[in-house]
Amino acid sequence: MGGPGDPPEGAPEGAPGGGEDEYRSVVFDESFIRAARLQEFSAQERIADHAPAVRRRPPLRRGLSRQALVLVLLIAVAFGTAIYMGVRHPYQTPAAQKPAEPLRMTVIPLAPEGKVPGTADPAYLYEHSPAAQFKSGAEGVPLPASRRTAHFSDSQVVSALSTAKDYIVRSALDPDVLTGGEVRAVRVLLDPDQLGQFDQSLSRPTADGRHAPTGWLVRFDPTRAQLADRKVRVQGTLQAAEADSSTLEVTADHTFVYALRPAGAEDKAEVSLFTVRRELHFRFDREDLRLHQGQLVVSYVQAGPLSCAEDSTNHLRPLLAGQTAKEGGPAGTDPYATGSATALCGSLATSAQPKV
Repeated sequence: MGGPGDPPEGAPEGAPGGGEDEYRSVVFDESFIRAARLQEFSAQERIADHAPAVRRRPPLRRGLSRQALVLVLLIAVAFGTAIYMGVRHPYQTPAAQKPAEPLRMTVIPLAPEGKVPGTADPAYLYEHSPAAQFKSGAEGVPLPASRRTAHFSDSQVVSALSTAKDYIVRSALDPDVLTGGEVRAVRVLLDPDQLGQFDQSLSRPTADGRHAPTGWLVRFDPTRAQLADRKVRVQGTLQAAEADSSTLEVTADHTFVYALRPAGAEDKAEVSLFTVRRELHFRFDREDLRLHQGQLVVSYVQAGPLSCAEDSTNHLRPLLAGQTAKEGGPAGTDPYATGSATALCGSLATSAQPKV
């Protein structure tokens, strides 16, 4: 029994006395309570089955649920598929890109056999020339139907063709470029590896087959001629093909016909036609396709009416209505000299001139 001042149950926990040792080992902490997992039976259950008043609750399931296992499995499958496609995808970017080749160019002047025909009406000249059915401006440079190749998708082929078309339009149809003005719109379409060659061609033109501005673009001497009609007539083709697993090639072959009159002349002055045939070869690696730029590797140009005696490296100096070509070709060409392109000149067929 407890002392006279102790409660019947003994001294409370924590109070001094002998009861402290008796209840020290009984600890009802939170983990003990959770571990009990007892559940009381209902009165009906106790009457029917003579069961004890309480029963143990089933232990909680440990580990992942079925839904969690399915989710983990799906994530693993998706991750594995992504890795596989990254290794096996046919359009992956190669480890290294080949440097762009320098442009090789040829500009051939075409001399007329007689006087250059002309009239005051540009429309009349077009109607009576081989360009009568040509379309005007960018409409004359349509994109062909494109198909994917072994290593390039449809969208990549279209990108190559579109970039080539943009270069053609900007370099041969833009009035600012044609009259010797701003060329930035052409420059931004070139692969960065070719910008040095392009800039040198415009700052220090040289007839070496590498640095002639007229190999990059069409531009007339502004002191010689001006456009009589801004709607240039065009006809030609674009074709794309795969050069290798990392390179697309586009070949462009177009004929441009310009209506020109003397620089500073009035609108009633006689107009003549000037024809340029350009064959351009472009190359595109995957970085070029991503940046909407390309490598111009070959430029073959025939243009006339021009005089073979005049230099067409920096500007085209067209012969206008009523003018004739001077006799003789370019002088000073040494066939034994290295690093200098041999000068070429052709004769402009009479059938290529309008009938007036």
